[in-house]
Amino acid sequence: MAQAAIADRQRAVTEPEAAPRTEKEIRAHVELLEQRLRKGDEQRRAMRHIMSDLNEFNKRLTNQRKAMIHIMGDLRETTAKMQRREQELREKQEQLVQAGKLATLGELTTGVAHELNNPLNNTALFVGNAIDLIELGATDHGRAVRELHHALQQVRKATEIISHLRTFGRAAPTSREPIFLRQVIERALFLLQETFRVREVEVTLDLGAEEPVVLGSPIQLEQVFLNLLTNARDALADAPRKAIRISGAIVAGAVEVVVADTGHGIPPELERRIFDPFFTTKEVGQGMGLGLSITYGIIKEHGGTISVVSSPGEGAAFLIHLPLAV
Repeated sequence: MAQAAIADRQRAVTEPEAAPRTEKEIRAHVELLEQRLRKGDEQRRAMRHIMSDLNEFNKRLTNQRKAMIHIMGDLRETTAKMQRREQELREKQEQLVQAGKLATLGELTTGVAHELNNPLNNTALFVGNAIDLIELGATDHGRAVRELHHALQQVRKATEIISHLRTFGRAAPTSREPIFLRQVIERALFLLQETFRVREVEVTLDLGAEEPVVLGSPIQLEQVFLNLLTNARDALADAPRKAIRISGAIVAGAVEVVVADTGHGIPPELERRIFDPFFTTKEVGQGMGLGLSITYGIIKEHGGTISVVSSPGEGAAFLIHLPLAV
């Protein structure tokens, strides 16, 4: 290095024109260094700005994370509240359905009493005949046994009626099972047959050759048809022709059942409210307006639909659409 410096000085003395070039080179080198320093300062400032932005972003991210945690806590609390409300709503709906069933049973009291009175009277008659035969010392014990067997059949009939009423009045389970829809409808008709006979209502049932099977609660679906048949019966109170027709068919993986009557029909302005809770066209004290509302809820829970078609003076028809069991 020293020798190079000495050589430069000698060259500057012996070659005067070399000094300016060396000085010029030095200045250029200094300017280059200054440019590099300025560029380095700018980069450092840019880096500090980036770091400041990054810190600010981290702060915002932390705040957002805290806000998200708070929101998630609120969401969990809201979800828990909604689940509790849904459970309460289901319980209230079940209570409402149960109240509707008990109200239906109350309306059926007269007919059921008659249904029970017949087998009880028959039982008393057959048992009385058997007692008379025994007291008279009849040698034909077979006749007395036959009379007792007849009495036993009547007791079984009464037991079946009571068992059916107890089953219907009991709170329905929430489980679903494959059920034959025809049997459900026939059980509902069994409970109402006496009132239909007294009021001279003609009832026909035609579900076609196929046996529709649906997945659901037999007690709840029986209540559906009890409600529809009871409403149809009441609609025929002063009709010139008193007839109810229950028809059905299997269409595209579902069963469609129509319950139609020959009453006076439903006014068009009331059709859209017919399934509203506590809405009724009956006189005060003759209905709570829950039957069709409960029916609508039960059908919806079973994945089906229910609608009404009516023309004034031509009766009303309720169309039920339920998916078949798979």
